[in-house]
Amino acid sequence: MSRNILLVEDDERIREIVADYFIKEDFHIFEAEDGRQAMDIFEKEEINLIILDIMIPKLDGWSVCKRLRKISDVPIIMLTARSDEEDKLMGYDLGSDDYVTKPFSPRVLVAKSKMLLKRTEGSVGKADGILTYNGIEINRLSRTVKIDERSVDFSTKEFELMFYMMENKDIVLSREVILSKVWGYDYYGDLRTVDTHIKKLRSKLGEKAICISTIIGAGYKFEVSK
Repeated sequence: MSRNILLVEDDERIREIVADYFIKEDFHIFEAEDGRQAMDIFEKEEINLIILDIMIPKLDGWSVCKRLRKISDVPIIMLTARSDEEDKLMGYDLGSDDYVTKPFSPRVLVAKSKMLLKRTEGSVGKADGILTYNGIEINRLSRTVKIDERSVDFSTKEFELMFYMMENKDIVLSREVILSKVWGYDYYGDLRTVDTHIKKLRSKLGEKAICISTIIGAGYKFEVSK
């Protein structure tokens, strides 16, 4: 089934090249050259994934990402001409799901997009769709989280991290393992990305945050006995 990609990039040549690669893989492409146009398209069309350049006119990529995360968990891959680690951390803090530095291979971008869509869409069977521990219920099929029957909003990456930890309850998970399993084996970001998202999870869990333990020198563990 074809998926709709919103490509937000002010460089027309890059848009043409990237769009051609996605079209060959049976994706439908919507193109935007600035942030405001991107938001207009997103509000009118059903978009499955967004490829978002940071340095775009009228409304930059940071602002677009921030606005999108207030209304949607649509997967977002950020594009940047810089390899600055702080830029990547900023992107993840705002809720992006992956990061690609220019110049990049369009084929790799397509592969990353496919992998991200597979993780965030219907790649999970009914048998492992719902986990419930200590008053926390996470449903991977509907992508919802409830704490003592109260719905709580999680970003795409927060949701995947929470599910992975609950799925591996009472097991110490290193930052390296979490980064590989949740962000992907080809992600080369800083381990602080994991710490930042754990902090966000604890904030949203409130009193239930006690379930996520820090194991000094080892990583993190979701404990159902707490």
